[in-house]
Amino acid sequence: MTIALKVLLLIAFTCSALDWSFGAENKPASEFLAAVGDAPDLAPPLATDLSPALNQASVQRATLKVADWQLERVKQDFNRDWTFAVLYSGFMAVSENTHNPKYRDAMLAMSKRFHWQLADEYHDANDQAMGRTYLELYLKEHDPNMIAGIQAELDRLRVAPREPPKVQFPWWWCDALFMAPPAWARMYKATGNIAYLDYMSREWWATSGRLYDRREHLYFRDASYLDKRQSNGRKLFWSRGNGWVMAGLAGVLEYMPDDYPDRLAFVEQFQQMSEAIKAIQGSDGLWRTGLLDADSYVLPENSGSAFFTYALAWGVNHKILDSAVYTPVVAKAWQGLLSHIYSDGRLGCIQSVSDAPGKFKPTSSYVYGVGAFLLAGSEVEHLVKPSD
Repeated sequence: MTIALKVLLLIAFTCSALDWSFGAENKPASEFLAAVGDAPDLAPPLATDLSPALNQASVQRATLKVADWQLERVKQDFNRDWTFAVLYSGFMAVSENTHNPKYRDAMLAMSKRFHWQLADEYHDANDQAMGRTYLELYLKEHDPNMIAGIQAELDRLRVAPREPPKVQFPWWWCDALFMAPPAWARMYKATGNIAYLDYMSREWWATSGRLYDRREHLYFRDASYLDKRQSNGRKLFWSRGNGWVMAGLAGVLEYMPDDYPDRLAFVEQFQQMSEAIKAIQGSDGLWRTGLLDADSYVLPENSGSAFFTYALAWGVNHKILDSAVYTPVVAKAWQGLLSHIYSDGRLGCIQSVSDAPGKFKPTSSYVYGVGAFLLAGSEVEHLVKPSD
């Protein structure tokens, strides 16, 4: 082998190694994978076969149209990221409400594929989001293998010693109140161990004490937003962030005993936020991405709007909110959401992964927003379902 050839081979090998290393270090986070969603310039026309009427058949038709579109679109791309975990919660709710096993069966197959293990990408509440689906499947099947992984992780966190004088603050951003607490509440339901609720409640109120605005009854996304303002001078409250919290409250209260010492505080916060959200509902029934500066945003944001619809309907269904006051709000919001469904089942006007208000296309659709819509559809259907 000539010296020149050796040099060329060495250069080629070095470049190859550098390329491989660069690719490994710059692998996109799961929340930014293409399967999470997109915003095409071209899309089919909006759906004309859906009715905003509040009856079981109409609500179910719209819910299943979106569910079927999304399931077919991403079933080969399921992963353990928080973005998909929200979608899985929606699929579980649809199966429960419609008695259609298709979506639950897909979740069972997905869970087996991942061996019932949590994600390990973020090392925070985002990794725990998958636990909600595992636990809901466990509550149907009662196979201990389904929750062994998440129980081990929650036990590790629950018994971890504090490090004085630091204050434990694992849920430092408001989205986390959806990602983790509902799983902790379901673990209590699965085991009967009140320690899971106690940990969840302690950390919820630590987060609330830092991020909850007691005048506006809304959450800042995280502490970096405490002093930020919208262009109109009002405080900056992100729609989806507050949607995460309200959906998290519903997910926690659903499994919290009536006599649990902190339950009244959770109910009070849920009612306060519900009143605040009701007061700023748009004329189209939906909410803008910057909650207190609607004029700065042309389009509604449908992940936040769907979470609000879900939470308000859940509150009425569980008699925490006054039906006479909130059912019209839910009906108006549901009608608004339906106006953004395309003929193929795509749900549009969903902001991409972010941590603050922003702009997006009408066609923008992401799995977490669809998950929120499926949760909303399931609760709205329950709201209008004839009593047995």
